Amino acid sequence: MIRIGPYISSEWNYGGLPVWLHNIPNMEFRTHNRAFMEEMKTFTTKIVDMMQDETLFAVQGGPIIIAQIENEYGNVMHAYGNNGTQYLKWCAQLADSFETGVPWVMSQQSNAPQFMIDSCDGYYCDQFQPNDNHKPKIWTENWTGGYKNWGTQNPHRPAEDVAYAVARFFQFGGTFQNYYMYHGGTNFKRTAGGPYVTTSYDYDAPLDEYGNLNQPKWGHLRQLHNLLKSKENILTQGSSQNTDYGNMVTATVYTYDGKSTCFIGNAHQSKDATINFRNNEYTIPAWSVSILPNCSSEAYNTAKVNTQTTIMVKKDNEDLEYALRWQWRQEPFVQMKDGQITGIIDLTAPKLLDQKVVTNDFSDYLWYITSIDIKGDDDPSWTKEFRLRVHTSGHVLHVFVNGKHVGTQHAKNGQFKFVHESKIKLTTGKNEISLLSTTVGLPNYGPFFDNIEVGVLGPVQLVAAVGDYDYDDDEIVKDLSKNQWSYKVGLHGEHEMHYSYENSLKTWYTDAVPTDRILVWYKTTFKSPIGDDPVVVDLSGLGKGHAWVNGNSIGRYWSSYLADENGCSPKCDYRGPYTSNKCLSMCAQPSQRWYHVPRSFLRDNDQNTLVLFEELGGQPYYVNFLTVTVGKVCANAYEGNTLELACNKNQVISEIKFASFGLPKGECGSFQKGNCESSEALSAIKAQCIGKDKCSIQVSERTLGPTRCRVAEDRRLAVEAVCDIQVSGEGRKH
Repeated sequence: MIRIGPYISSEWNYGGLPVWLHNIPNMEFRTHNRAFMEEMKTFTTKIVDMMQDETLFAVQGGPIIIAQIENEYGNVMHAYGNNGTQYLKWCAQLADSFETGVPWVMSQQSNAPQFMIDSCDGYYCDQFQPNDNHKPKIWTENWTGGYKNWGTQNPHRPAEDVAYAVARFFQFGGTFQNYYMYHGGTNFKRTAGGPYVTTSYDYDAPLDEYGNLNQPKWGHLRQLHNLLKSKENILTQGSSQNTDYGNMVTATVYTYDGKSTCFIGNAHQSKDATINFRNNEYTIPAWSVSILPNCSSEAYNTAKVNTQTTIMVKKDNEDLEYALRWQWRQEPFVQMKDGQITGIIDLTAPKLLDQKVVTNDFSDYLWYITSIDIKGDDDPSWTKEFRLRVHTSGHVLHVFVNGKHVGTQHAKNGQFKFVHESKIKLTTGKNEISLLSTTVGLPNYGPFFDNIEVGVLGPVQLVAAVGDYDYDDDEIVKDLSKNQWSYKVGLHGEHEMHYSYENSLKTWYTDAVPTDRILVWYKTTFKSPIGDDPVVVDLSGLGKGHAWVNGNSIGRYWSSYLADENGCSPKCDYRGPYTSNKCLSMCAQPSQRWYHVPRSFLRDNDQNTLVLFEELGGQPYYVNFLTVTVGKVCANAYEGNTLELACNKNQVISEIKFASFGLPKGECGSFQKGNCESSEALSAIKAQCIGKDKCSIQVSERTLGPTRCRVAEDRRLAVEAVCDIQVSGEGRKH
């Protein structure tokens, strides 16, 4: 499936659209606007031409069987009135005009034209129905987890719930399903949107941010899709009949060419169900679906996970035998000298301007600079205490008066407009007021998101108390909003490219490396971690800023922004509808501590450079490079299944810490033996698995030995195994 957009949302900066598009005269996004439609047609035509040139559409023998134009427009279309309706029709006609030979979809678009297929996005789409019975039931985004914002906890959607949603979708007529996301990733550079979306976009996807298998989610879904694929003809071409057993239990029988496949679904959030189906008794756990490929025996249940759980760990760089040595440079924040603004002024205006219009998204940073003259004793208010009051849509604001830092504040709790006040002292003559405004990703969703202004929008006020009264009671206010403001886009270090590999080799200061100081550039060198495992850098101790490795941006960091201390739970119950506030972890911890460094960014000669721009102040001495690998694997597999235990390719199973076949209790890290078990299971598993990178175990008494458990009970195999590096005779690879 190719999803062209060009608007994508996706927590991507500005929804994936370039900011320069906004600055074209008479431009209005995502509506019946000539300027926007011309640019959209140019982009979409280019993508379709590229696909056709490479013979990638199915009619050409390629893999693309379906295409999508626009994205979730139905969620916002009402705000655009008749122009939105006209734009929708235009999008559909544009897609149809390409004659790709594959159908086109419009997600979340219940009023999609007849020749377009409307589709569903969300955690659950089993109850969705297209707007015409002749259209297939398509799920364009099955949300496998969720993204993070700075200041929020780690999301987790259990494998059992994702599998339940998929099985329910196909039980009730689904024909095509697409995951969002299937592979997590990293928002390198300044691509994270939001605002406040983290650099990591792991999403709790089946393949994680680094490309590792996120087990058990990956394996549990793989088993489900293998089974569904094996019954493809029956499910897509057969007829179906539903039988309601009451209490939210439904059986569905698909029949085609004399063959049948059955689903039994239990949508109750807490009660298991036992039913008689075709003269056999089946127990269906709460919030689960059982699939009977031949309608007589259960081959898969969404609540019964028979694949391993992998515990990933971050290991120190064993080749780094010394502490990182830091060098530094100060980012200048004095913007005036002898009454004149230093450096290049990008724009001057007698008003406050939208930050994205001025920067054109070149940088997260924009200086707003003005001055105020204090005449002395003939000015009746100059000797009083002043406050500088700034209304901003920031998202971070640093305030400087006469070259001195007087305050910093950032938006919190999703409220991106705030008022900052700083006590200031002014002197006779000209006084410099410099405001450094920082954006942390531009909005990417909602009607008219492109018109949301950011930066210091004002008013900016000089405030003095009257007499002995408090400011809230009576005050003198001088509005500076219509002063002459000068604008400087970006940081001095950005323009000088301190982060580039070549410039990082130039002389930096080595003595008296400052800590907990705002607006500082740091630099160090490091060796490439050994092996092939993914590399991360731990930025603990730092505040907020941006990081580069060998000139490659690895994105924004904000290590000092802690998640809320409330909302996490040690237990995660997969039963019941999933929401973004369910199954959270890492409360009161940094929203992101580790940052992905692709090995393609590292140099073969081991002379790597890390450059940091630290905005808020922090301690670089805690920075460390680590690798991500498998620490241990666990499983709790049901009898009759084949369990595969697997480490990374450069590891072997070095120890079996726990093994019990019978009725074990607990979970990974805290397994306990039940009231019945085989005495032979541990030795059998050790014989099959120790010293191997992976092993397969038939969960049965024949393989693991007899138990004293009653036949009617669900016998399981619980295993906890340790993975460790295998050292070959050739040594370990750098």
